[in-house]
Amino acid sequence: MHHFPEFMAFYFPLAHAAIDWSRPHTFLDQEFGALTRDAELGKRLLDKLVSVYLHDGSEQWVLVHLEVQGWRDARFAERMFVYNYRVYDRYQRPVASLALLIDGSSRWRPASFGYRLLGCEMKIEFPVVKLRDFSGRMDELRAHPNPFALVTMAHLQARQTKGNAHRRRIAKWRLTKLLYQRNWDKQRIINLYRVIDWMMRLPEGLETRLRSGMLQIERRKAMTYLSSIERIGMEIGRKEGRQEGRQEGRQEGWAEVLTELLTQRFGPLDAPVLARIAEADVPQLSAWARNFVDATSLDEVFRSS
Repeated sequence: MHHFPEFMAFYFPLAHAAIDWSRPHTFLDQEFGALTRDAELGKRLLDKLVSVYLHDGSEQWVLVHLEVQGWRDARFAERMFVYNYRVYDRYQRPVASLALLIDGSSRWRPASFGYRLLGCEMKIEFPVVKLRDFSGRMDELRAHPNPFALVTMAHLQARQTKGNAHRRRIAKWRLTKLLYQRNWDKQRIINLYRVIDWMMRLPEGLETRLRSGMLQIERRKAMTYLSSIERIGMEIGRKEGRQEGRQEGRQEGWAEVLTELLTQRFGPLDAPVLARIAEADVPQLSAWARNFVDATSLDEVFRSS
């Protein structure tokens, strides 16, 4: 999970303040996977078990559970209870459970689970954050320096623009410009744009318009944030998903995206160039795409080395 300290700082500031971030944190995916393999998890974004150090010097485990289903789930709090006691039972380690809910309900806020029987009581209470609660704080999110403010905006605006591709394109474009305005390193911008891109999918024609605007911003800044190779990678991922992994789909996807990029930089392509691209296999198209990153002419794109 990228940017875990910033994730904790934005959504769980009290827990973040208790952790000593000068010491390393470790994701315990293998351990957690062994405990939940047989559980009925339903739809979710991710569950993470993380080892962190507190300011008192002790090493503790934090279970971060992100629930992404869009409806009430009567067993959600029970799952949090089960995950927590499974960790304790297996490793004899106390674990802090945290929940981030991104459903659209204003009332559903499961924050505890327990039972009492014959004088015996078992109970867990856990912090819950709902992205829906940020919906009236857009100005605050827009100005917030934490990258998860933009992630939260992307989620909220994806919900608000569901079924209206034109509104979504405008919202996604504004978020993308905000991302470019941040003085962040290239990898952080790439990571966050991928999240925004995944949340706010657009029809192909509108996506093309948005990418064209991104290229213009990058040229004005004289910097390549999302390189052509990375753009192609995202596009091929979409196309391969639609083509169910077929080889011809991969070739067609690479050819289409490379043609679009060449046209944007060098203008309309003549028939021999289009034919050359259409007849090339995936490794050759990939090589030309790598050449494209720094090319100033078509000859440099199609160089053999």
